[in-house]
Amino acid sequence: MNNSKNKFPTTPLGRLKLFFTFNDSRWEDLTKENWVKVVFKDLSAGLIVAMTAIPMAMGFAIAMGMRPEHGIIAGALACIIGRTFGGSKYQVYGPTAAFIPVIAAMFTKYGPAAGGDFETAHGFLILVSIISGIVLIIMGLFGFGRFAKYVPNSIIVGFTIGIAVAIMLTNIEDILGVESFSDFLGQDEDIKGGLIHNIKIAFGNLDKINVWSIFLGVLTFVLAKVLLRISIFLPGPVIAMAVATILSSTLLADKGIILVKDLYGSIPNNFFVFTAPALPDVTTGVIIDIFYFVGAIVFVSGVESILCSTMADKLANNKGTPFNPDKEFFGQGMVQIFTPLVQGFPCTGALARTATSIKAGATTPLAGYFKAILKLSMAFYLAQYLELIPMACIGGILIWVASNMIKPSEVKEIKHGGKFEVFMMIYTAVMVPLTDFLIGVLSALIIYFVVNLFFKRRGRSTT
Repeated sequence: MNNSKNKFPTTPLGRLKLFFTFNDSRWEDLTKENWVKVVFKDLSAGLIVAMTAIPMAMGFAIAMGMRPEHGIIAGALACIIGRTFGGSKYQVYGPTAAFIPVIAAMFTKYGPAAGGDFETAHGFLILVSIISGIVLIIMGLFGFGRFAKYVPNSIIVGFTIGIAVAIMLTNIEDILGVESFSDFLGQDEDIKGGLIHNIKIAFGNLDKINVWSIFLGVLTFVLAKVLLRISIFLPGPVIAMAVATILSSTLLADKGIILVKDLYGSIPNNFFVFTAPALPDVTTGVIIDIFYFVGAIVFVSGVESILCSTMADKLANNKGTPFNPDKEFFGQGMVQIFTPLVQGFPCTGALARTATSIKAGATTPLAGYFKAILKLSMAFYLAQYLELIPMACIGGILIWVASNMIKPSEVKEIKHGGKFEVFMMIYTAVMVPLTDFLIGVLSALIIYFVVNLFFKRRGRSTT
């Protein structure tokens, strides 16, 4: 390996110059001798990821409280911007599960559920996302990328498990085939209190559950999981979605299954429509929320993108220039500023899609560009069919995503770290769905570093 390649600029001005250099070391694997082979591999990888990403992007958007097409737009545009300004050769950018509780909380607080409207909540999301992007750009310019590695692995794994549990709990509605929780539970009740509480309510309202919706949700989950295990080149989520949609339109057409169009109407194919940021009436609560949501978006963007880039270099056995964490922060900042302005929302490096891309042969950032173009092209021509997807199918896709987030190998690795690391993992996994994303993670970080500081001081005094 050429060590000179690993030396990145150490001043803000030097970093800024590198950040705006398009033809940098990320393209070192594309040469005059191999360009045909590399381009073909990147094209095939982009196609595989594009097909897998469409149902996932729709599911993420719906889970956040947004429309299905917002997920498609966000995934495509984030990949183009991230691949242009990011610091990794391989990373695939798009909607991720970690943002679901953050954005869903904002739409719950400022959207129709709280007496507001979708446009106000969306405009507020754009505002805080732009501020987050500016913060990330500043962090990249001043070399904050190196600090992301100090977030303990036990908390990261616990956070991931907590998000997975939250996704599973919040998608009960779609799997059960119930149009809204208020219809399911009555106007005075709500889904809260954890898994046991939800199961009790579900069994107490069995007469309102659509068995055929449960069947389609389980079928989608099983097909997506099994097909991808058979081969990475089988787009499991797309096949599962197609099977569920065909069944709901033919054999199960009269079974009362709720479709995407029943809740969201037609899916338009005029994707890129400018949406301006908006600020609700300024109160102390709104100011606090700005700090809260900006902090949450910056944290998820920074930590998840650095983790994804690190994983990508290892998985691809990168022998050349490693990813640049500061450039990655800058790229994340550009993604968070521009993606929401055209009906998107905050995105970051997507672990599963990045791994799929690498396994499918991706070598250069071209794979990301191909993924974005192919994803938009397919969505444009398939928009009239996407609205026919059963909501149970969307729920099944999200449960599949959540199940993939819990990795036994990572849990086993934490166990080797000792009882305290295991405790921190469990604490974070419980607190994230029990309270909210930022409180769970920040309280875990405070406990972790205070305890470690105490034992270090105690060790010095004993010595």
